[in-house]
Amino acid sequence: MKIGISTACLYPMLTEKALEEVGKSGIKDVEIFFNSTGELEKDFVSQLKTIKDNFGLNIISVHPTFSLAESFVFFSAYDRRKDEGLEVFKRYGEITAELGAKYVILHGGKPNGILSDRQYFDRFGEIAAAVKLNGGTLLQENVVKFRANDLGFLKKMCDYLGEGADICLDVKQSIRGGYSPFDAVKLLRGNIKHIHLSDNSPDKDCEIPFNGTFDMIGFLEYAEKYGYKGNCIVEVYRDAYNDYSDLFSSVERLRKEYGNAEKIT
Repeated sequence: MKIGISTACLYPMLTEKALEEVGKSGIKDVEIFFNSTGELEKDFVSQLKTIKDNFGLNIISVHPTFSLAESFVFFSAYDRRKDEGLEVFKRYGEITAELGAKYVILHGGKPNGILSDRQYFDRFGEIAAAVKLNGGTLLQENVVKFRANDLGFLKKMCDYLGEGADICLDVKQSIRGGYSPFDAVKLLRGNIKHIHLSDNSPDKDCEIPFNGTFDMIGFLEYAEKYGYKGNCIVEVYRDAYNDYSDLFSSVERLRKEYGNAEKIT
């Protein structure tokens, strides 16, 4: 299991600058969080690829800037808007191929959506097919205040779509949703393909590694116990740390301590 970092940790730094800062830190495994529609342009993606190549980065996943609009675009009854959205996600599929990434993250629909569960799952399948045209894999993230915050809903999705239900488990979103990420791992098992990792404490639900009380090493070992074979990307908000050096050193410490735990076990 590789441990990396998301450029989202440096938001609102410009995406390309954030990728450069990650490259300078020496951390190699990265998720790129896109923050504007202009960043989907070919010249901009070429710029990201140049940074990636210069620092020898491994881009694992991309996170669309589309998140806040996904419920309105994809999970309503208006097919023309949905079809337009599919074209955007085809582009994200192309970007994953250009950057050598594999995953595209989806927040999905809001709880008050008009689609039934099965209609939602089928719609997810349509978006996944658009991403897959260029070899990418769509992941449903468990985001609070979205429909996929509910573990029962995600389990139904996995049962209905089988291997077609690929999940990104976000630890801080699990904490905000009121359930244990350990329980999520046990319930969803092989459908989890990607993890967004963060620490937390009783006073704060999103911390950089080792600034909280969450058993991060224990969680990673537990995920492996239940068959997790993907990567873990540290994704925290800017208010979770003071200096960039604090962020990067915490990720490096996590990588080292997890590596040592692997050797011990």
